[in-house]
Amino acid sequence: MEEKQFAGILNGAVPGEPVKKDENSRRGNWGNQIEFVLTSVGYAVGLGNVWRFPYLCYRNGGGAFMLPYFIMLVFCGIPLFFLELSFGQFASLGCLGVWKISPMFKGVGYGMMVVSTYIGIYYNVVICIAFYYFFQSMTNLLPWTYCNNPWNTPDCSGVVGTGHQLNGSLANATTSLVAGVTEVVNRTKRTSPSEEYWKHYVLNISDDIGNFGEVRLPILGCLAISWFVVFLCLIRGVKSSGKVVYFTATFPYVVLTILFIRGITLDGAINGIKYYLTPQWQKVLDAKVWGDAASQIFYSLGCAWGGLITMASYNKFHNNCFRDSIIISITNCATSVYAGFVIFSILGFMAHHLNVPVSEVADHGPGLAFVAYPEALTLLPISPLWSLLFFFMLILLGLGTQFCLLETLVTAIVDEIGTDWIIRNKTIVTLSVAIAGFLLGVPLTTRAGIYWLLLMDNYAASFSLVIISCIMCICIMYIYGHRNYFKDVEMMLGFPPPLFFKVCWRFISPVIISVILTKLSLTVTLVFLSPGATFRERLKNACRSHPKWGPALQEHRTGRYAPMASEDTVEARPLKEKEELKEEQKEEEKEKERKDEISLTIQGSNAPLGIAPPSPPSLPPFSSLLLHPHPTFPQSSVGEIPFAGDLYIL
Repeated sequence: MEEKQFAGILNGAVPGEPVKKDENSRRGNWGNQIEFVLTSVGYAVGLGNVWRFPYLCYRNGGGAFMLPYFIMLVFCGIPLFFLELSFGQFASLGCLGVWKISPMFKGVGYGMMVVSTYIGIYYNVVICIAFYYFFQSMTNLLPWTYCNNPWNTPDCSGVVGTGHQLNGSLANATTSLVAGVTEVVNRTKRTSPSEEYWKHYVLNISDDIGNFGEVRLPILGCLAISWFVVFLCLIRGVKSSGKVVYFTATFPYVVLTILFIRGITLDGAINGIKYYLTPQWQKVLDAKVWGDAASQIFYSLGCAWGGLITMASYNKFHNNCFRDSIIISITNCATSVYAGFVIFSILGFMAHHLNVPVSEVADHGPGLAFVAYPEALTLLPISPLWSLLFFFMLILLGLGTQFCLLETLVTAIVDEIGTDWIIRNKTIVTLSVAIAGFLLGVPLTTRAGIYWLLLMDNYAASFSLVIISCIMCICIMYIYGHRNYFKDVEMMLGFPPPLFFKVCWRFISPVIISVILTKLSLTVTLVFLSPGATFRERLKNACRSHPKWGPALQEHRTGRYAPMASEDTVEARPLKEKEELKEEQKEEEKEKERKDEISLTIQGSNAPLGIAPPSPPSLPPFSSLLLHPHPTFPQSSVGEIPFAGDLYIL
């Protein structure tokens, strides 16, 4: 009895109350719905909300950027967010398993895994650097305050005076906030102490992307700490991470509010906020502005990373994910706007003291987080305190996203293998992925690591996310069928998707995405590996839903998903209408008649077209997938190259 009560406490149950059982005992569920919402908020609200959105906003027209941003949010962001949540929740599977809906598009799931892997590798490096700055802030005087350090150059010029004028005490530092400003303005070239601390001390950056140099041991140690923290928080999957997010997803808002209140009380803060919000309406006509808005929506909300599908897969089947999608999406975007006030109030204060335009101190990405903002913090009294708060906020924002990135990969692996052993030993999989992520992140801790980090950031999470979302939307709406999916959502939620979301899923979102993209990549598909004697049959079978597609638990497989025994399988699968079955039978009969009439044969082979000849002894099955057909191979009148089974494939 005592053991059961102790187990209940570990699962988050109140002592004396019955322990809540998971609806899906094999995979597990969230302890409660608040855990899912907080985890999703922590996943969506990340470093990009703080260091990416404010910069994009002022660069793309200030307040005018809000127009394309919110249009993209309403017509793309929220609908696709709801689509992914409902997709994962319905099947109770990760970003790979859900593609039982149309096995040919399983490559999209692998694409999500690749994106999450790329982001997870460099994202934790950014978190580890935040850890390093957090530890370095535990001092009376921030090390990037002055230019009298061994790593500084003659071009260095601080904003709070010179080091030889001060004895290093905090009291003397705060008495000379604006000393040296005149010298800074008159210099043709100014390098801040925070920039030199970042480049020459923290990174000791090399002169070329190919010159890796040595590993920066302090950064490597912080990277190990970062991965260890992530692993500990995910040691029991969503059961443990669901408890951690009560702090990691809420405390950043406390820090943001503290920094906001402090920022707006400083001189020049209003100038920074004006610069942040002043609209430049002519930029609305620039296609790049709309592209940046779409990219930021996908990057910020986490669409197409696979994380939303994964987190929703641990929901109970009848959870109202429609409500959750609205709450999480609006919270995320409101946080981005709010963070802009926090950032630009401090930058406005810094520009006021330097007597320069805000544009000269504004930056984004690592430049904002580790150079511009830390330098502005040196102007504040008790600057180490504000620095500790700022970098602690960055750590929590990063960890909230990193939890889901790691869980996405682990869940995909566990669902794909699916054995009882791997489900029982999911912790081992989590540890293995964490170790692999740490090892893959080691090159990013070298002197050239920042070059590779920025390269990965620019290409791993930009238009690739838009392409994945577009393909996913088209697959579900047009391959699987919008009517089928609308019925699935209604069966799960108890009500059909609102008309607005139906229209967005089918038309508006794919059209907007397609217009923004200048190129659409064509994926190599597994059409030829699907069963069937002709290309048409293979394509048809590759697009057809897997027999196991549907709700994960038998108790939820009702209506179209009620079990039906057939000659070829006893698995539960969607029921088909009688008319559809008759049509398929007629098509199969016509196809057989057509095959009998074909008399053309391949040169050098006695097998008729459409019938796979035996594979040559020297070639195993599928071993010639990339071989081009023989030059004498006959072509059809419409330019298609017919093939014979597995032997001739372009």
